[in-house]
Amino acid sequence: MPLIVIVLAQLQMTININILPVSLGPISEEMDAPATATATALLLYSLFVAAFVMLGAKLGKLVGERRVFQIGVVAHGLAMALMAVSTNTSTMNVAQAIAGVVAAGLVPTLVVLIAANYHGRQQETALGVLAGIPAVGSAVSFVIAGFLATALSWRYSYWLIVFLAVVVLILSYRLTSIPRQRGIKIDVVGVALSAAAIALILFGFNNLQTWGPLVAEDRAPFSVLRLSPAPMFILLGIVLGQAFFAWSRRRVAADKQPLLAREVLDSVEEKSAVIAFLVAGSLSLAVGFLIPLYVQIVQARTPLYSAVAILPYAVAVAVAGVISVRLYERVSPRRLGIASFILIAIGLVMVAFTVGNAWGIVAVILGLLLVGIGEGTLLTLLFNVLVSASPKRLAGDVGALRGVVNNVSNAIGAAFASVVAVGLLSALLASAFDRSELPPQLETRVLFDDVDFVTNDELRSVLGATSATPEQVEEAVAINEDARRRALQASFLIVAGISLLSIFPAARLPRYVPGELSAEDLVSETHESGTL
Repeated sequence: MPLIVIVLAQLQMTININILPVSLGPISEEMDAPATATATALLLYSLFVAAFVMLGAKLGKLVGERRVFQIGVVAHGLAMALMAVSTNTSTMNVAQAIAGVVAAGLVPTLVVLIAANYHGRQQETALGVLAGIPAVGSAVSFVIAGFLATALSWRYSYWLIVFLAVVVLILSYRLTSIPRQRGIKIDVVGVALSAAAIALILFGFNNLQTWGPLVAEDRAPFSVLRLSPAPMFILLGIVLGQAFFAWSRRRVAADKQPLLAREVLDSVEEKSAVIAFLVAGSLSLAVGFLIPLYVQIVQARTPLYSAVAILPYAVAVAVAGVISVRLYERVSPRRLGIASFILIAIGLVMVAFTVGNAWGIVAVILGLLLVGIGEGTLLTLLFNVLVSASPKRLAGDVGALRGVVNNVSNAIGAAFASVVAVGLLSALLASAFDRSELPPQLETRVLFDDVDFVTNDELRSVLGATSATPEQVEEAVAINEDARRRALQASFLIVAGISLLSIFPAARLPRYVPGELSAEDLVSETHESGTL
């Protein structure tokens, strides 16, 4: 029962962030807003979660994790009710901002509640389920939200979350009550530094394509010597992040509590696990971005079809997350991490060399299954490494760290995939037009002066309004079609290469099999027993 309650709460948050992209069209039409409005709402949600999740962990210790969990479930349900009745983008943004703040408190409690209710193999399995639920939730919510938005209204999806919140609240009284910890102090300066750092990094990555990865685009709010503000925000965020860690060390030296306990990042293995976690999450989002791009743009399929196409990958992530726990007694985290990154690379290479203009190739589905198995194994493994490496009292800090890494990796993965894919498309289109005999003005219309992935029908519609002959239009469409496919293939290969490079942080994961004592544990134990 505790795991059911925790999983339902995770689903409550997961479904929310997946409804927006699926219901993009209906929401834009009803609110008379541009399609980018939903992206802004998603960005606000991610910003508030990542910026305040460490504060949420401290509040959980201060008030009691089960109480914070119950308050968060109710507040999140109210935010979803506000989403369901919203009639303009301002209300929608406020609702998602509230949901983000609430989720910042909810996310750390999930790990603490698992640590309080489960132990040993059960705890490892429960963490595996928690790590795999976002993938399953994404696939399920894509299908449900796609159906409801098509048959009834996108608002019904949010009322469904409200109902789910009521169910979770009722069942939450079956969870173990966790007493609050005495003497907890909130590091206000740490909150400000971490929130600003994370916000700048997320905002920078999310606007790399819009503002430009290096040279400022026309849509950039400002520029410095024609340089885009996006990389400036990222660099400034990194600087503030370093300032946050310096401030935390200063507080520890003064015998004061830092915002994030240093014990969760005090070893090479833990730092490597965080880096690998960040890469694995980014790879997952990159794949999650490229597959719908392939299905909806290259094949001109519906969002519902995209959900069905990505279902094998999502199910593989979830199943691997649970089953891989059985390997922990025989394979060390280091070997399992390296093998998982290699498996992801092999799967992405298979996808890259087999994607075409028709979905359903067995090799594509098999490649996605391999990627899903590798992703699910990694996310569960790294989560378990972080939880098991820290004292039980720091489970909230580990949960907070997971929340930060998840949201930052989401931004990095989606931004990287979009920038790389669009950049490759631009280069391939320019090269192809240089070799063709099509008039220069036609090239300008094909590139739209702002290169992006478009369907064949959209391109024909634009070129049909020009003086181009039907033969020239079809040649331009063929050039665009080939460039799209090759850009996506190259993007998959680049992501596969990053997966292989991730072997290096994976090689610094713990070498011992979970259940055994590491060298550090042996030293600690012998010190305590006085037998050294």
